[in-house]
Amino acid sequence: MIFISILTISKLMILDFEPGDKVINPNNKDWGTGQVQSIINGKVTVNFENVGKKVINSKIIQLEKLHK
Repeated sequence: MIFISILTISKLMILDFEPGDKVINPNNKDWGTGQVQSIINGKVTVNFENVGKKVINSKIIQLEKLHK
């Protein structure tokens, strides 16, 4: 049997975002649509239409990518 910790899985998580992508924060939908500005060490900087710039820890909050 192989046991993998949650921490190990989170380190393997690949972020499917790049600057310019449109996203929402499902936990705060009232923030509106956001545009990804940068991704550095699992931190995603997003400029949301209703609350401005937020730095999101992708290990804690999962953003949803809006598809064209």
